[in-house]
Amino acid sequence: MSEQFEHPTLSRPGLPEAQGLYSPANEHDACGIGFVVNIKGHRSHDIITKGVQILVNLTHRGACGCDPET
Repeated sequence: MSEQFEHPTLSRPGLPEAQGLYSPANEHDACGIGFVVNIKGHRSHDIITKGVQILVNLTHRGACGCDPET
C-alpha cells in the first residue's frame, strides 16, 4: 500500500506559483540568511551597500559572519 504525503510547504495556501528562479518547493523558514545579487551579474556599489545592511540586520541573531574590524 502506498501512502501519499504532501510536502508541508507546498500545501500552504498563499504561496505564489513557480516562476523564473522561484519555486514554492524551496520555500522554508530562512530567518538569519541574507543574499544580495544582480541576476545578470552586473557589479554595483548598491550590492555592497545592501550586503552591509544585511549584516547590520542580522547582528541581533549573532549571525554576523564578517570581520569585526572591517
